[in-house]
Amino acid sequence: MRNYKERGIVLHSIRYGESGLVVYLLTRGHGRMTYMVGGVRSASSKGNKAAFFQPMFPVEFEGLERPGAEMHRMRDLRSPAVLRSVPFDSRKSAITLFMAEVVYRLVREVEPNAPLYDFLESSVLALDGMEEGIANFHLWFLVRLSAFIGFHPGNEYLDGGWFDIAEGLFSARAPSHALALAPRNAELLHLMMEADAAALAAIPLSGQRRSEFLTGMLAYLGYHLDAVHNIRSVEILKEIF
Repeated sequence: MRNYKERGIVLHSIRYGESGLVVYLLTRGHGRMTYMVGGVRSASSKGNKAAFFQPMFPVEFEGLERPGAEMHRMRDLRSPAVLRSVPFDSRKSAITLFMAEVVYRLVREVEPNAPLYDFLESSVLALDGMEEGIANFHLWFLVRLSAFIGFHPGNEYLDGGWFDIAEGLFSARAPSHALALAPRNAELLHLMMEADAAALAAIPLSGQRRSEFLTGMLAYLGYHLDAVHNIRSVEILKEIF
């Protein structure tokens, strides 16, 4: 049996048996991993372990790899950073649900990707501390995530230009096909690429603009990656923001 220390971000969990969970994590040292966690929901378990496995929650633990077992197990679970507002703010909880669903669908590799992990952890901590600009956070996250999965725009922004979804490039004029972000959304893509999370409050957007841009970004990622289609949490975000 091999033991190891690890950090992870919770992406998804499924009930297993009467008190267990199967938990999908993106870990810093092992990439995407699946863990069997026993006794999470039993009356005799110490503390409320299920609270650790909310979408996008960061965790630290000791992993256990047993020969022949399909999944690793974990013990000595703890939270390296307490999220003080995400669990109690319905807007932030909806955003973390979206973040986790997108990453769960898009990131399939088992190879470790420390820069991606660090981005996810810093993003959820930034959201937890935000007081303004929350309504734009999911848009910013989707744009910035695209760089880590290899789908950042392939050229510099062109003032007043379009963004060609099929080519992944900014263009001075509208492409011959319909797969494109019009100039105002191409400009918003550029702004989100350049902005820090702390600057999101300075980007005024209506609910219609947010919905339009989110649809466009999902169309961009969906054109290249089928896994991003039918993100269930999208409708919740559109209702809230």
